[in-house]
Amino acid sequence: MDLRLPSRRPSRAETAVFVSGVTSMGLEILAGRILAPAFGNSIYTWGGIIGVFLAALSLGYHRGGQRAARNASYGRLGWIFLATALYVAGVILIGDAAVQATELFPLPSEFASLPAITLLFGPPTYLLGYVSPYTAELAGGDVGATAGHVYAVGTVGSIVGAFGTTYLLVPTLSVPQIGLVLGLTALVAAAAVTAPDLRGTAGLRVGVVALALVAATATGGLGPAVAGETVYGTQTAYQELQVVDRGDVRTLYLDGQRHSAMDLTDPDRHVFEYTRYFHAPLLFTEDADAVDRVLFVGGGGFTGPRIFHETYPNVTVDVVELDPAVVDAADRYFGIPDSPRMNVHVGGARQFLESTNRTYDVIVLDAYRKDSVPFQLTTVEFMRLAADRLDDDGVLLANLIAAPTGPASDFYRAEYKTMEQVFPRVYSFPTAGGPVVQNIEVIATKQTGLVSESELQGRNDRRDIGIDLAADLSSYRRGEPTDDVPVLTDDRAPVDSLLDEAVGQRYVRVRTNESTNGTATAAATE
Repeated sequence: MDLRLPSRRPSRAETAVFVSGVTSMGLEILAGRILAPAFGNSIYTWGGIIGVFLAALSLGYHRGGQRAARNASYGRLGWIFLATALYVAGVILIGDAAVQATELFPLPSEFASLPAITLLFGPPTYLLGYVSPYTAELAGGDVGATAGHVYAVGTVGSIVGAFGTTYLLVPTLSVPQIGLVLGLTALVAAAAVTAPDLRGTAGLRVGVVALALVAATATGGLGPAVAGETVYGTQTAYQELQVVDRGDVRTLYLDGQRHSAMDLTDPDRHVFEYTRYFHAPLLFTEDADAVDRVLFVGGGGFTGPRIFHETYPNVTVDVVELDPAVVDAADRYFGIPDSPRMNVHVGGARQFLESTNRTYDVIVLDAYRKDSVPFQLTTVEFMRLAADRLDDDGVLLANLIAAPTGPASDFYRAEYKTMEQVFPRVYSFPTAGGPVVQNIEVIATKQTGLVSESELQGRNDRRDIGIDLAADLSSYRRGEPTDDVPVLTDDRAPVDSLLDEAVGQRYVRVRTNESTNGTATAAATE
């Protein structure tokens, strides 16, 4: 008995519905990459993407079903795929410019991404919604069996699109190149369903749209570019990464936002004001000379870890960075010291702290963004874990981006309140002054005794910690009002809603000019 499964080539209808699933899911993941630099990766951005795609598909199913009953044909199915591919070419060409334009719409921050999602991805997804009812009508046969087969094949295509885009395209290709692949996939479907007519005008149309896709990809997209010379750029599994030189300063951009900077002529200079505060924990310990192990959560361009390593020859620096591509870029373009005192761990910070048996004198938490915060690193449970990994005299410093007062301060004050549940003393140091969105350095200690600003200034005068923080310490704050904000927990950490007001405001990041002894002599905001 022959037990081999019968083999046959997929029908035109099967090819069409499979490719529609691949393309629609690939576009959905691509949408997150295009929108992230402007709107972040918050739950609102992804909720908007999912909602718009489902709405567009539903409308396409409805209208496609009505039209399929009257005039379904493989020729019209081919036109649907051609139109989809041509629209994808437009997304590649003007996607960035369209996102920048829709940022100006006066909408609450939680809805700010919806116009861009709708404009860029609503029409092609709507068109792809036509494919399933058209193929069901063209396939004929028993209605129930045909419909079940069509939607099963389409779902398999969606699975392939999701995994293929996530694990293959995003880690290896740029955003325009990913769009090119998805557009060409739609063109393959157009060619497959109109195969008998490809020698005529149908083939010419496929060729013209293919040229449009290639031309759009070759331009790299039209829209505002990062100022400076891009020396390296890639799509990682987590974000878009760029290394940009502007004058003597090299900057690491992640999803279009500055994350680290290095002065190429003086690599140990603090370019951004907030990184100076990474040394402040040494003023909160009883004995700064006893500090011998520091953990940085978040590597970026390794500015803080590298300067710490160079400044304190007796300190071992551990760094936990989630994205291996960030580590590679930091090593190639910013220089990670090749030293037994510098240990890099790739993975999640919380998982690292749960698995390690080491304790630290200082933990620097530098993994937050203005518009996207990993909630699992904000909660009271995480703070307890961090406290367990600190020595008795240990200090935690968290680099937050928010306003110190006003509506944009909600996240800062919620985090402050959360840290107070675990640590006896919590202090903060805004870096820009005023009620603007800025870096706020929050320091928590396991000591019950209060350290006043005057005592900190005295320690700064007496201790040689490699940097003069006298001016920085003048922004000292404590005892923030927190009655109207929640304690963040693993079960409830609404960081996206707490960040709403901050996302809509200008972020003031202070850049420093330093004298040779490490004293900040001038500052400019950007």
